[in-house]
This record gives sequence, structure tokens and C-alpha cells, in this order.
Amino acid sequence: MKFRRRPREEVSINLASLIDVVFILLLFFVVTTTFTRETQLRVDLPEASSAAPAEQTPETLEILISAEGQFALNGQNLNKHDLSTLMAALQRESKGNAELPVVISADAKTPHQAVITAMDAAGKLGFAKLRISTVEAAEAP
Repeated sequence: MKFRRRPREEVSINLASLIDVVFILLLFFVVTTTFTRETQLRVDLPEASSAAPAEQTPETLEILISAEGQFALNGQNLNKHDLSTLMAALQRESKGNAELPVVISADAKTPHQAVITAMDAAGKLGFAKLRISTVEAAEAP
């Protein structure tokens, strides 16, 4: 037996049909696509003001957060700046009354985590009336 190599046929790819298919798909997308121009995206952002709220009463619990993340509850600075200390101070000042309004005041340079910690402390103790306000940097403790 003699094994001879047969000459190979040259492999070629016919691109004409592929170009036709791509052109038809492109034409389909151009015809069926509609373009609209949106001038702006409407986003409702929360508002804050540095003015004291009009309905603030002596029974209001005010958490003041400084730019360094230090907490003060009703004007008294807290030694530690963690969740458990803030929760204990809120529990002590409120005397177990979760109906009291809580105002969290912070300036623009306050770390976000400090505000979240204050919100978390109020939420875990069951305070439902929560307000966040801004203060000037000079007012922070």
C-alpha cells in the first residue's frame, strides 16, 4: 500500500454572504431604533438647613456630631465614640421613652460613618421621630 499525500484544496471563506447579513442587521437596527433627547434627569434630593427646627422642644434629644466624628448628646460630650456608648446615653437621656424626637446635627465635614452610627443607635432603640440637620462648623463641639 502506498500512502500518497493528496494535494489539499485551498480553504477560502466567502465574505460576501457575511457582509450581506451584517448589512441587513444594521439596517434593521437603524430602522427600528428611536432616539430621544433627555435634557435633564429629575432627582428629588433631601434638603437640610442649618436653622434650628421650629418644633424643637426641651424633650428633644439632640445628637451633635463634630467634624472629627465626636458625639455630644444634649450638649454633653461622650467619652467614647462608638455605637454602644451612644445607645447607652440615648437610653439614659430618654428614660426609655422612644416617642421623643431625635435630631442628628452634623456639619459638612463630618464622616458619613458617624452619622450612620447615630442613625443606627436611634433605630435600634426604637426612636421613630428622626430628623437630620446641618450645623456650621463653629457650632460643633
